[in-house]
Amino acid sequence: MSLFNPHDLRNVLQTDQRILGIDPGSKTIGVAVTDVSLMLASPLIGLKRRKLGENAKELADIAKRQDVGAIVVGLPLSLDGSFGPAARAASDWTTALSERLGVPACLWDERLSSSAVNRFLIQDADMTRGRRAEVVDKMAAAYMLQGWLDATKPEGVQSFFWD
Repeated sequence: MSLFNPHDLRNVLQTDQRILGIDPGSKTIGVAVTDVSLMLASPLIGLKRRKLGENAKELADIAKRQDVGAIVVGLPLSLDGSFGPAARAASDWTTALSERLGVPACLWDERLSSSAVNRFLIQDADMTRGRRAEVVDKMAAAYMLQGWLDATKPEGVQSFFWD
């Protein structure tokens, strides 16, 4: 499947389908999922990074259980917003994953998502380094996915959380 424009991805979903948010790190893939109303992203799991085929099988199982209709994958742009080698690799990985899962996908800027989550976990949640390592990847995926949800929310749709 080809990659969708992030603002068009909602249009391909069927009623009550969820979106899987994926933050593909070099060691761990953070995974998050939306609710069926597409208002809230929640951390789900951190998967050990393996070969694409192995991770695709794990993600396909999750997608089936969660009734996922699309995926949003974190795009590691350079700090200046340029599209470097890491972004190219993420784009290629996302295209291959989308094809294997048979669901549409888009890329979403995830710059500093792990830093923001780590800062929160240290300052506000007062977590130990070991505990942070267990949750940071799936929380970064949720942070990135929530950013996509907020930015692509249709005009006129009210959210009971913050509007």
